[in-house]
Amino acid sequence: MTEFRADLLNGIALAYSGDAVYEVFVRDYLLSQGITKPGELQRTAVKYVSAKAQAFLISEMEKDAILTEEELTYFKRGRNAHSKTTAKNTDVVTYRISTGFEAIFGFNHLTGKHERVAFLANYCIEKISEQI
Repeated sequence: MTEFRADLLNGIALAYSGDAVYEVFVRDYLLSQGITKPGELQRTAVKYVSAKAQAFLISEMEKDAILTEEELTYFKRGRNAHSKTTAKNTDVVTYRISTGFEAIFGFNHLTGKHERVAFLANYCIEKISEQI
C-alpha cells in the first residue's frame, strides 16, 4: 500500500479509514476470544467501537498521556471537521470526539505506522475489556 500525505487529507477522510482499521482489530480480538455467533459479535463489538466507547478511550489516552503531539493534532482535525452526517445514537460532542479518535487511527495507518496502530488498538481493547 502507498503511504499517504496525511497533511493533505481532511479529518473526515482520516476518520473514514481509521474507523475501518480499528474495527478490524476489534473483530479479530472478539474472534480470538471464541465469540463466533453473528449477533453476539455485533453486540460485543459495539461496546468497543461505539462513539461513547471511543470518547471514553480518548479521555483514557489523555489521562495516560499516550498520544503524541502529532496524533493530538490529527485528533483535533477529525474532531473539528464538519461532517454532513449526524450522530445516530449519541450527542454531537461525543460523535465529534469519536471522529477525532478514528482520525488518529487513520493518520497512523495511512502513513505506515502499523506498529503504532497495533499499540493503540491493543491499548483501547484492553481499556474497554476492563470495563465490561
